[in-house]
Amino acid sequence: MSRTALGMPAVRPVRGQGNLHAETAFPAAARAEMGNTQMRANIRHATHTIRGKRANVVNELPDWQALRSAGSALKESVMANLPELLEQFEANVTARGGTVHWARDAAEANRIITNLVQATGSTEAIKIKSMATAEIDLERHLAEHGITATETDLAELIVQLGHDRSSHILVPAIHKNRHEIREIFLREMTETDESLTSEPRDLAEAARAHLREKFLSTKVAISGANFGVAETGTLTVVESEGNGRMCLTLPETLITVMGIEKLVPTFADLEVYLQLLPRSSTGERMNPYTSMWTGVTPGDGPQDVHVVLLDNGRSAVLSDPAGRSALHCIRCSACLNVCPVYEQAGGHAYGSTYPGPIGAILSPQLTGITSAENASLPYASTLCGACYDVCPVKINIPEILVHLRDEDVRTKHGQRPAADAVPTEDGATAALQTPAGPQGTAENIGGGRSTGSASGPAPGRVRRLFQRLPHPPSEMDLMMKGASMVMSSGRRMALAERALPLGRAVAGHDRRISWLPGMAGGWTDVRDIPAPPRESFRNWWAQHADETQDRVRADGTVPDADPAQPTDPHQVKEGDR
Repeated sequence: MSRTALGMPAVRPVRGQGNLHAETAFPAAARAEMGNTQMRANIRHATHTIRGKRANVVNELPDWQALRSAGSALKESVMANLPELLEQFEANVTARGGTVHWARDAAEANRIITNLVQATGSTEAIKIKSMATAEIDLERHLAEHGITATETDLAELIVQLGHDRSSHILVPAIHKNRHEIREIFLREMTETDESLTSEPRDLAEAARAHLREKFLSTKVAISGANFGVAETGTLTVVESEGNGRMCLTLPETLITVMGIEKLVPTFADLEVYLQLLPRSSTGERMNPYTSMWTGVTPGDGPQDVHVVLLDNGRSAVLSDPAGRSALHCIRCSACLNVCPVYEQAGGHAYGSTYPGPIGAILSPQLTGITSAENASLPYASTLCGACYDVCPVKINIPEILVHLRDEDVRTKHGQRPAADAVPTEDGATAALQTPAGPQGTAENIGGGRSTGSASGPAPGRVRRLFQRLPHPPSEMDLMMKGASMVMSSGRRMALAERALPLGRAVAGHDRRISWLPGMAGGWTDVRDIPAPPRESFRNWWAQHADETQDRVRADGTVPDADPAQPTDPHQVKEGDR
């Protein structure tokens, strides 16, 4: 029996909750992380190794681009038919003895899972690595209700024992080296012998011994799912260590958390993704362990099977035609391994379960660009396009990043309805921004207008009103407004060019500017700016245009200039000023 709560079509989709909201804006977080040279070295070594392996196995397939196209087309089809596929999946899971639960957000998912574990009478659960459970912060919620969830994936176990946070989609402990891992094991696993070395084989054996008793004694397992097959109700988990197979077969109760976008229409469609995923993630031809299960099999494996279908903002992403392809992601992490920003800043700087390029487009869409911290993520990219080149399902990440930057600008500067007007102290109403449609207007830079007086409020009142605005103009607002005023007039532009010597005055002996104040320091923080020339091209042209034209006419290469056209660029029409 399943419990369905799809809601009404008119209900606005909920936004994502849980480990999706950054606490610090990306620039500040990245600056702090970049001071950790050991972390950066660890990430560089690991990502370069993985992407080298990926390149080798991808080059073996002559039809790799056709596979990518097939994977992308299948995901497009799933997004177009998602409601029907979800209902088909639910019906097939239910028909085979499973129970389907629908969770609109992280809080509802956590409540469902906690109730299911408590119903078994157990206070322990074992977990398979799952981005969905990390997204909803399930481990913390279970702990608050007296339930201990033990990670069984080696990298996730390292993060858990180290009281740390994951920094990579595929390898959560990518920021740790083997010597640091040894210290964590000795400190947290009390049964570990002091003679433990830093050799990978010894570390894996220590983790195996620690987990073996958990596998054999725990009655509840919690997993994610790489894919769900709508046609049959089958769930699929791919992994490399065998811990997943243990969790899926030994416990009595199995609870699977799956994002609603993880469906494929038919069993045959798995063929495409089971070729794309291992090559793009671990650089292998196939995953060592591919586990599939369909409902309950009497006398074999878990006899109480539950599937929690998680929305948590996905419906909101689906409603955006320009950004919905972010839901195509199969969590391979190939984009992280080629991203120059991720390599330098690491995963923690993103502040979300989803780091790297895919996190920069997925997290803000799941939560909505509602805070300065998450709004900074679409800017955490050079737009070099390397992520798009390696994505196995052809997600155009740079295009979505630009789209989200546009959304951020519209959120900050776009028009608000008149209902958002703010009453002033004298009883008048000051509209924050003129309601002129979604495109916005340049007139909102200076705040609103008072309707209390035809001649406008006094300067002091304007200043006080401006200070009370919930969204006062930023330095960027003021700079762009100033640039617009200067560049829209030839006369003002000429006056501004006369200030070029000031730029040369602040340059160093090497004729480069290495420091600028305020927001302009964003350029000089990471690069030097060449000193401006002694004379602008416009001034040079105004002084030499006549002799240049004479020389050209003497060469016979162009006809005489139209005498009606001014040769002086400063001679502009009055209407152009």
